Amino acid sequence: MIELLPKFLQYLRIERNYSGNTLIAYQTDLEQFKLFLEENGNKPADLSKVTKNDLKWYVASLHDQDLSKKTISRKIASLRAFFRYARRSGILSANIALQLIFPKPERRLPQFLTEVEVTHLMNLPDLTNWQGLRDKAILELFYSTGIRLTELTGLKIEAFQGRDSAIKVFGKGAKDRIVPVGKTCLNAINDWLVERKKLVSDHQFLFINSKMKPIDPPSVQRLVKKYLTQVTEVPKKSPHLLRHSFATHMIDHGADLRAVKDFLGHESLSTTQVYTHVSIDRLKKVYQLAHPKANQ
Repeated sequence: MIELLPKFLQYLRIERNYSGNTLIAYQTDLEQFKLFLEENGNKPADLSKVTKNDLKWYVASLHDQDLSKKTISRKIASLRAFFRYARRSGILSANIALQLIFPKPERRLPQFLTEVEVTHLMNLPDLTNWQGLRDKAILELFYSTGIRLTELTGLKIEAFQGRDSAIKVFGKGAKDRIVPVGKTCLNAINDWLVERKKLVSDHQFLFINSKMKPIDPPSVQRLVKKYLTQVTEVPKKSPHLLRHSFATHMIDHGADLRAVKDFLGHESLSTTQVYTHVSIDRLKKVYQLAHPKANQ
């Protein structure tokens, strides 16, 4: 594993074009597995000596740590991909990790803001100063497009040039997509751009911090949380809450599921379908509260 792991990560980075965060997750998962092998007598970790029982005991140890099913599934996926690479590289004759079973996923529906809460949220920034104009544009952009945090912080001014009510987003897997932008959001961005031109001209990133440098994801997380705290009691107050709100409200108002999938940049339609479940659950609650014979 000492020799093969760096090659595997390089393969994921160059040939599969995986993001930095995904690479870190794979590396962390596989180094944990390597440590497990060494602590149980396989030192240095030799893949040719790994048995099916070793893998089963490792997965059992993950359950003993009370990790979430999502985390365990990711670690199993890392193992299966690594063993597949080892087989293709001629290190192993078979991928014994294929027999590992993913835990049944937990059905946790995404939380979201109500439309009234969104309206309140957008009225919070102080538009008499540049920070408020920037914050207003950030909040509107998250809700209008459903883009991810890193997609927003990576935006440059040119993403809006030459496009009518749309932006070009550089998303997961180094894939570009065009996302429509609402009129209210475009107005907020244009107001911000007017102010931004007065502040900085040495780079083309859309959003800046107090040091006139490109704003980073942690800074955006903090400012979004500051505003969300004033409108909702939802425990996890992050930019992703606005992404969930965007998707939920789109589905509620009749948007095609495949279109929402493309807006969000999802690879699979099944990932987007969770928002359909959210809407159905809401309809059931309305029915239970409103129909006179709902509980008879």
